[in-house]
Amino acid sequence: MKKKIKKKKGKNWIKKKSKSQSILPVLFAIALLSLFSETMRTLPAGAKSGKFIEVPFELPNLNSVILEKKITKNILLPTKKQNKYQESESIDFLIEENFNIDSELIVAKVEEKKIEKVKTELPGQEVVDVPKVEETIKVASTLKLTQADTSTKTIIIDGEEKIIPGSNDKNITYIQILQNPNDLDLNLKYARQQGKAGNFKQTIATLERLNMLYPDNVEIKLYLLSVLVQADAPDKALTIIEEIKGNEDLTPEDLETVNEIEEQMKERKAPKLWNYYAELGGGFIQNNNVNSLSKNRLQVSSDAIVPFNTAMHDRTYSSSFGLTALRSVGEGSSFMINAGFSDSRQVTDTSDDFDSYSLTFAFDTTIGNQSISPYLSFSKTDNQDDADNFATGAGIGGYFPVGDRNSFSYGYAYSESKNNRNLNDTTADETNAIGHNVSLGHDFALNEIISTSTGLGYSISEAKVGTNDFHTYDFSLRLNLAFPWAYISVGDALSFNDYIHQDTSVVSNIIRSDVTNTMDIMVTKALGDFIPFLDPNKNLFLNLSYEKIISEANIMNYDYIADSYSFSFSKGFQLNK
Repeated sequence: MKKKIKKKKGKNWIKKKSKSQSILPVLFAIALLSLFSETMRTLPAGAKSGKFIEVPFELPNLNSVILEKKITKNILLPTKKQNKYQESESIDFLIEENFNIDSELIVAKVEEKKIEKVKTELPGQEVVDVPKVEETIKVASTLKLTQADTSTKTIIIDGEEKIIPGSNDKNITYIQILQNPNDLDLNLKYARQQGKAGNFKQTIATLERLNMLYPDNVEIKLYLLSVLVQADAPDKALTIIEEIKGNEDLTPEDLETVNEIEEQMKERKAPKLWNYYAELGGGFIQNNNVNSLSKNRLQVSSDAIVPFNTAMHDRTYSSSFGLTALRSVGEGSSFMINAGFSDSRQVTDTSDDFDSYSLTFAFDTTIGNQSISPYLSFSKTDNQDDADNFATGAGIGGYFPVGDRNSFSYGYAYSESKNNRNLNDTTADETNAIGHNVSLGHDFALNEIISTSTGLGYSISEAKVGTNDFHTYDFSLRLNLAFPWAYISVGDALSFNDYIHQDTSVVSNIIRSDVTNTMDIMVTKALGDFIPFLDPNKNLFLNLSYEKIISEANIMNYDYIADSYSFSFSKGFQLNK
């Protein structure tokens, strides 16, 4: 790029040879003046910790646009912005990682350009050859001031990035930082290294120490602010913003950027009063014994043995939709309202089709190390052929951690179920019942991948007609495998059911008692792992499961084996982002 010769009113940059015996003394004086008045002062670096869009894990979207386009524009990209000590317009610098405070910046040139002569003719003066200003080289890294620097550098020439390989680009250890806590260059390299590795705590700690050592360095503050924004730390970010705004070296462009970030940080710090979520779901189940037919396909009715006449194989399709409103209450509590709807349709035995509606209120809070969640729920089931069912439930659940790997849970639930007796089903209300259930659980995390869950439970059901009263004892064990490629859960549960009274409609002299063993395996995977453009946020989950139930009872009606395969999907999203 050619640079035009500038003129000033009443003065000429080009002098006659007769008025100057030599230009060397003048150049020497200018250089000496620049040295002591810091005309060519080095800009402090530190506003870049690598390109933040290249961090190895998902980061919050908050302020990313402003950060990328404004702060990094001033610090990461070539700029012509000058501070109060700069006056040169011939070279634009891009601050990278290596610099020293109050030291001279050395620019590495990759190739030399031929210098042309520009002839300028002025009336009444001799024509003097003036060197053409060399094309500006935009430097993408500042180099160490010593000749021993052999680290890898990157420069941009004519818009093309060039890499100058080095030999000392080794990882900086924390021991080196402890030995040289005031070495600005070494600490900035360490901060940038930790930022690229995703260790934001180390990056922030290092930059905070440098900020205390060099409180007037605005670029270090901007660097620290950019990392705090990426790490989603609004409180610390607002503190640094106040320090930046009080710095006299802050340019109007940087001030505008900081003000915009401050507004978004304040919005982030003050959460919304209510958050709203929606969830969609659907799937199907292939059941190979939908009506729990006995192993010999026979049953007892009024002390007589008769065959089962109901279908054994069937497929059920289901869909669901839910809305959740969540509000924070104080610092450690939240209140939730959930409304849901589900629909179930069978292919063969359509008499079991139904629609279900539910409404749940829950409150989550923390007392000491206890997380406690009381709830209240209502539901209504519209059966296509049977009586409608109304159910009310209430309970409380909680858990507490013990160490880093163990946690214990507990809960109590109360339920009341009522069936709407009508002309089509005159005995529906006989199964109206009140239930109580208590449970204990233990979770153990072996590592980040393997965890286990163990549960114990006891429940009692007291029905309107005594023949439906029973006690149930539950024991369950589950193994969870959180692989990077899928989440797999394998479970096995035992339920012992002891009825209290004889059911004369079945057998007059035997009280029913049975045990069921339920085994299942479930695999969950996000669709975005397979087809990213359909699920970029990876919040549409696919579930594939298999379940097998083996029931053994003292009455043949309840002695059966059933297994089923199911596939389902669910997608949740926030409505008021």
